Amino acid sequence: MPAPADGSTTERLTYGDDPSQYAVLTRPAGTPRGVVVVVHGGFWKAEYGIEYAEPLVPSLVAAGWATLALEYRRVGAAGADGAGGGVPETLDDVAAGIDLLAGTDLDLTTLVALGHSAGGHLATWAASRTRHQRWAGGVEPTHVVSQAGVLDLAGAHAAGLGGGAVAAFLGHAPNPAADPEDAAVDPLSQVPLDQPVWCVHGADDTIVPPTQSQRYVDAALAAGAQSELVEVEGDHFTVVDPTSPAWARTLEILDGL
Repeated sequence: MPAPADGSTTERLTYGDDPSQYAVLTRPAGTPRGVVVVVHGGFWKAEYGIEYAEPLVPSLVAAGWATLALEYRRVGAAGADGAGGGVPETLDDVAAGIDLLAGTDLDLTTLVALGHSAGGHLATWAASRTRHQRWAGGVEPTHVVSQAGVLDLAGAHAAGLGGGAVAAFLGHAPNPAADPEDAAVDPLSQVPLDQPVWCVHGADDTIVPPTQSQRYVDAALAAGAQSELVEVEGDHFTVVDPTSPAWARTLEILDGL
């Protein structure tokens, strides 16, 4: 296969034996300005995969970023290892996938976790995961961009987002106020983070309402963290349309790092 005309290179990396335990690393020509880990959404469900992250990669690479598009085990189907996704398997995979970067020669001084919808949850969670013994000692993002992220698990469950997706992901109804294990995977319960978090959200999003981002940003700011709500025109998917002004706004945030 001939090399891409833009000089970029792509390789598939694995971090386990399950078919879903892999990531695709794409490097731009020349020295990257940093690394963006792209985490797809789909309410953590098996029917939604890395194909929802891939359309963003060319735009990021063209802007000079190395990208790691991450796949992971999801809820609804057992893989080769006999375990499907959910808690803790999905979180184990996101942690292990990001840790692949430690085995590369990439400069991780600027490492952005970028995720959409449930991927926004996972990207934001990744910035707190080293606080918890199970996921301690790994590679930490330096910045987070959540796109229409599910950031308040109890609120998302109460609103019935994704048809009960939060309970399916956790294995039970969430109760982060009383259950430390639930709190460990709930971004709202983990404020304040040390990393800045931008929450990009379409004003007309009815799948994950903007209140999910607003609630997170309000709590983060009240706790002394750096966070910003970036409201854009459009619905749930506008923010991951690489031709949209909403995506251009995300690129502007990355340009400012």
